[in-house]
Amino acid sequence: MKSNELLQSAEALLQIQPNATSILANASAFIMDTLTELNWAGFYLYDGKKLTVGPFQGKVACATIELGKGVCGESASTRTTRVVDDVLNYSNHIACDSNSRSEVVVPIIIKNQLFGVLDVDSPILSRFDSETVSFLEQFTKLLVKTIDI
Repeated sequence: MKSNELLQSAEALLQIQPNATSILANASAFIMDTLTELNWAGFYLYDGKKLTVGPFQGKVACATIELGKGVCGESASTRTTRVVDDVLNYSNHIACDSNSRSEVVVPIIIKNQLFGVLDVDSPILSRFDSETVSFLEQFTKLLVKTIDI
């Protein structure tokens, strides 16, 4: 993976978007187009009580997720990146797409407040190596710089 080149492309794309919705919509498309072996890439946004599905690429998703529930809820409540190599053997996994086998979730913190999470799923076991996780964390930092709330 050419992380630096991809991040430069992402930064150029994100900077020309007119608002947060278009930033997140094109960000999810960018991830889906850039990374291989994915079946879902998108965002859950925090409304002050729960996570609600935002812009994404992939099959129909769970509409809401409680904090602490599932990989997304865990990442949101702890504000840490979560990587699950085998979601079928993860007791707190929420199965929105039965084809998913691994997942990575990166929290989005803006001005010290939880904004939401970036959620990426794959039908491949152990799909998310350290290089991919690092790329997604850096990508999320770009999002934080471009979203104006």
